[in-house]
Amino acid sequence: MKLSVSDGGSVTDFQMNKKTVSTILEKKHANEKITMLTCYDYVTAKLISSQGIDIILVGDSLGNVKLGYENTLYVTLEDMIYHTKSVKRGNNGALLVTDMPFMSYEITVEDAVKNAARIIKEGGAEAVKVEGGIEIADKIKAISNAKIPVVGHLGFTPQAINKIGGFKIQGRTEDKYDKLVEDAKALEKAGVFAVVLEAVPERLAEEVTRCLEIPTIGIGAGRYCDGQVLVIDDMLGMFTDFTPKFVKKYANLSEVIKTAVRDYIDEVKEGKFPQEGNIYK
Repeated sequence: MKLSVSDGGSVTDFQMNKKTVSTILEKKHANEKITMLTCYDYVTAKLISSQGIDIILVGDSLGNVKLGYENTLYVTLEDMIYHTKSVKRGNNGALLVTDMPFMSYEITVEDAVKNAARIIKEGGAEAVKVEGGIEIADKIKAISNAKIPVVGHLGFTPQAINKIGGFKIQGRTEDKYDKLVEDAKALEKAGVFAVVLEAVPERLAEEVTRCLEIPTIGIGAGRYCDGQVLVIDDMLGMFTDFTPKFVKKYANLSEVIKTAVRDYIDEVKEGKFPQEGNIYK
């Protein structure tokens, strides 16, 4: 169902199936799986939102897969706002969540709220995502109190890669297992409406999912989370530098692109392109 709303002479389609924080929460209680994909640009946002994805995440993983950095630490707040604006223009119906980049929320509560507000006001995001547990609960509470929805992120947290010492599965020892469960409960109490669990044992993700009233979204966290998220460039086979075990490639676009480029080069060199149908008279 669509409603037409007049907007200064133009007509905007208002879609009644727009995903919101409330609809994401309802999915957990209805035992309906939640789908999330990362996205960084207008064209991709338009394509994936047209298929009914629940959540689009403008992830700071853009540092790796789009900007060519070795990790996410170099991504700036301005980078995130820029890419969020692009995704916003292509999104049609998905809940739009944006990562807060490294050191944009860790230092003070005031910085956390101010930077989250910039992502919402300047970028057009509808929620923000932050990495960490009990140690950032005060920042999460302040952002939530400022009427900004927050997603938490536990397990392997890429912004802590130097402290962790590389990509490592989290929660395998008893103390770390218990700490992650307590962190998840603290995030829920602080006001997050969902928690991403990355690279943790399936049994741990299952326990966290069971003890929270809010949804869990897994990436390398097994089958029992309330939803799943993947990096779009991973699942489409475009980012080939490194493929984690938890990634399933639903396409191999890197080979499709390389073949198309080779064909284009050959046709230009051989005079086969442009043809009659590509020429203006």
